[in-house]
Amino acid sequence: MHVRSALAALVLTLAALGCEHKPVQAGTARTAPVLRGDAAHPDSRKGWVDTRLYFGLGPADQPGKGVSEMEWRAFLDREVTPRFPDGLSVLDVYGQWQGKNEKAPERLRTKCLVIEYPNTAENRAKVDAIRVAWKAKTGDQSVMRVTEPADVSF
Repeated sequence: MHVRSALAALVLTLAALGCEHKPVQAGTARTAPVLRGDAAHPDSRKGWVDTRLYFGLGPADQPGKGVSEMEWRAFLDREVTPRFPDGLSVLDVYGQWQGKNEKAPERLRTKCLVIEYPNTAENRAKVDAIRVAWKAKTGDQSVMRVTEPADVSF
């Protein structure tokens, strides 16, 4: 019986402590620092978008064919980084698609480029220029683009 009473007292104490929640204020010692005053890395920004571009590099089952890793990085350095120098992400993904008259899907080694940026005409034109440059380099018919609104903070 004594153990049950001690356990009940412990549970009530823990419950009472849990009710004393104090929200953490920004900039206190308990929070990580936030980048401030840098337009490229806002602390919070509306009106930004998340764009994902999908680049087919070559047949998935023939790694020696198509665009090499070195050629991909050269493309990033020449066409992407100058347009979006403040940061981006690249993911290795598997992609496939099937043309109307094809009996089987084409399976591709693919890079997914992820860019977060203010939704302006200038930035949209930069994204389109990257797509055009890739199609000119590779002869590909398309570079899939997916753009969604993003609530960005750094």
